[in-house]
Amino acid sequence: MKLSIRHDTTYSYADEVCTSIQFLRLTPKDSQRQRILQWHLELPRLVRSQLDPYGNILHVMTMDEPHGALVLTAYGEVQIHQAVEMEPDSQSPLPFLRTSHLTQIDDNLSAFAIAQCGARRDRSALSDLMNGLAERMPYSPGTTAVSSTAAEAFAGGAGVCQDHTHAFVSCARSLGVPARYVSGYLCTEDENHLASHAWAEAWLGDGWYSFDVTNRLTRPDRHLKLAVGLDYLDACPVRGMRRGGGAEQMHARVQVSSMVQVQHQ
Repeated sequence: MKLSIRHDTTYSYADEVCTSIQFLRLTPKDSQRQRILQWHLELPRLVRSQLDPYGNILHVMTMDEPHGALVLTAYGEVQIHQAVEMEPDSQSPLPFLRTSHLTQIDDNLSAFAIAQCGARRDRSALSDLMNGLAERMPYSPGTTAVSSTAAEAFAGGAGVCQDHTHAFVSCARSLGVPARYVSGYLCTEDENHLASHAWAEAWLGDGWYSFDVTNRLTRPDRHLKLAVGLDYLDACPVRGMRRGGGAEQMHARVQVSSMVQVQHQ
């Protein structure tokens, strides 16, 4: 499947920003499951790419001059190989047993993980965990915030893809299974679900397997991976800091479409 993606992010400020730094993980990498046919970034200035500690393509953009707005655009085309279910990795998965503030386990999450998986630590067990979380935490925009932790969202019994992913990786790690947060895009006809998406990957001995709690999917055949990390803060497409500017407004628009579907119209 070929996917066409466009991601526009616009920041506007009440006052001029003196300086700002943006950490951009907006560029996907080639893998066995996805091949980047073309990809472009349109930024206010030329920025060189580098790899972050998790192997993601990272652009760090510094704006030293005063500015009242920022416009960031990423777009391209990607071939998704739908038959590939697992991604091998030459790096150790053990760092993804570490926890973080957003994925800190508590007694309720730990008990839920054990209830779903018991002594099993295989793909079937994690599929049960995925489905259990989807039932326990229905998709409900507006019930959580970007800063909500896995435990908070689980206690509230609702959330969005970010919360589902945090809860899954928290549970998996508590069971001794390395798990990581994935940011990216999803091609979907469901207008209630945003094209910008998050899901989890768990290491099961021979590679990373995907678990999309929100959509109850274990085959990422309509997913484009951007970045991975311990949690949202490591993998989010755009993250920044600034000095000055006053009140901020951010508008993001993501369009993901299947080029095959377009050709059949």
